[in-house]
Amino acid sequence: MSYSFQTNVTSLVAQQNLRVNSDFQSRTITRLTSGYRINSSGDDAAGLAVANKLRSDTTELQQGVRNANDGVSILQIVDGGLNNISNILDRLKTLATESASDTFSGNRATLNTEFGGLLAEIDRQAANIGLSTGATGGRFNLSLDVYIGGGDTQAHAKVTINLSGAGNQVDSAGLGISGNGVGSKANALTALTNLTTAISNLGLVQGAVGTGENELSYAVQLAQSQISSFSAAQSAIRDADVATEAANLTKAQILEQSSVAALAQANAAPQALLKLLQ
Repeated sequence: MSYSFQTNVTSLVAQQNLRVNSDFQSRTITRLTSGYRINSSGDDAAGLAVANKLRSDTTELQQGVRNANDGVSILQIVDGGLNNISNILDRLKTLATESASDTFSGNRATLNTEFGGLLAEIDRQAANIGLSTGATGGRFNLSLDVYIGGGDTQAHAKVTINLSGAGNQVDSAGLGISGNGVGSKANALTALTNLTTAISNLGLVQGAVGTGENELSYAVQLAQSQISSFSAAQSAIRDADVATEAANLTKAQILEQSSVAALAQANAAPQALLKLLQ
């Protein structure tokens, strides 16, 4: 090794090590203060891409859970209306049974008035829950897609609840009891036959709504499980290990202090060469 006034190689090496140790300390402090291991693309480009994909999937699923819960709420409203219509059908059958008997001694016109009023009430309630034959009252009389996410394709990322078609219309026309009455024994017997069919058909609609509620509930459970898994995976990639980084900070501080001390010694070394000229 030669000795020179012009180039202090030892000082240059010490300066380089000081820069490395200062960068190490700065990166460690950044991780501790941000809580993230990856704070820029340069920290881990591949890891950042994977973490961003997981974060995007998690965001999609979180909104999907809200969509599903909204869907459950709507179906519960529809289900409540269907239960009420079922109760009205029970009353209509009671009136028809009463009028169909030869032993009835009351006024069938009174029964028929109530019967007609209840048919109108069924129409009103069916429109309110969106399952009537009208253009505006049939807003849910279709195939409902609830997008949740988390699937490998869009088809697998949604739950479809089929309430479309005439079979899912629950107003008096859809149930096949429109125009029925109990003003006479013959009419009452006809109404009884139609009401039996209507009650059966209403049960099918209730089954479709209940199935939709269950499907959405199961979909929410899966989505919440996926959110937990994706969040854990993203954390393992993106988040900083505080214990490790705290140890690294102590190490970085010691290395930087020793680098500064060594640089000072390296800068003073050429002065020793002056003694050779004395």
